[in-house]
Amino acid sequence: MSEPVSVFRALHHGRPTGDPLVLPGPWDVPSALAFEDAGFPALATPSAGIAASLGHADGRTPAAEMFAAVARIARAVSVPVSADVEAGYGLAPDELVERLLEAGAVGCNLEDSVDGVLVDPRRQADRLAEVRAAAGGRLFVNARVDTYIHGDPAATDVAGDTVARARLYAEAGADCVYPIMAPGEVLPRVAAAVPVPLNALGSPDGPDAARRLGELGAARVTFGPQLQRAAARAVRGLAGRLLGH
Repeated sequence: MSEPVSVFRALHHGRPTGDPLVLPGPWDVPSALAFEDAGFPALATPSAGIAASLGHADGRTPAAEMFAAVARIARAVSVPVSADVEAGYGLAPDELVERLLEAGAVGCNLEDSVDGVLVDPRRQADRLAEVRAAAGGRLFVNARVDTYIHGDPAATDVAGDTVARARLYAEAGADCVYPIMAPGEVLPRVAAAVPVPLNALGSPDGPDAARRLGELGAARVTFGPQLQRAAARAVRGLAGRLLGH
């Protein structure tokens, strides 16, 4: 039987144009089971969605609670689970890898900003290389590029900065790059610049939306906390109906 990380890695490659890997983001065990039962071949936890489910603001979840939540999800399902671990909680690469593997994750998102400030790209590339070395192929590393959410608002070439960072991270050994919130017209440029799969942020509007991102070069589509927030809205609607609102 193939190792889960090998299965997960293979899901990103050889995909036809317009058919990206769609990875819903569970925030707890019931949501993970629902996505698995629906037929998704793998899952990718969102840090903001888990934070909300645990009563924390985005970016303020203690590392121990985040890893425990990921572990509960990974134990509950039979499909591979990747984990968004923000910027790595200040953990050394070997400890970060150990904690992820202990939680049962086959991959991770690592973002290149801390407290809303972009990290020097070469320093981030070095960290990604250290994580990859510590993992020894046991984790699929998705390098998030935060230029469109935490970049300099006065920058004149955000797309160029995004491409440069993505290329550096791929050269450092990242398995995938994720220019979160990048406009659609930038995705083909990033995809052409790197030899690894491109992750795009999608909207939960059905297969046509994901197909369009695939046509722009995305091999993988994730949703951040959008699914958890949609579920929360549904619960609020149910609460209103119970009260006759």
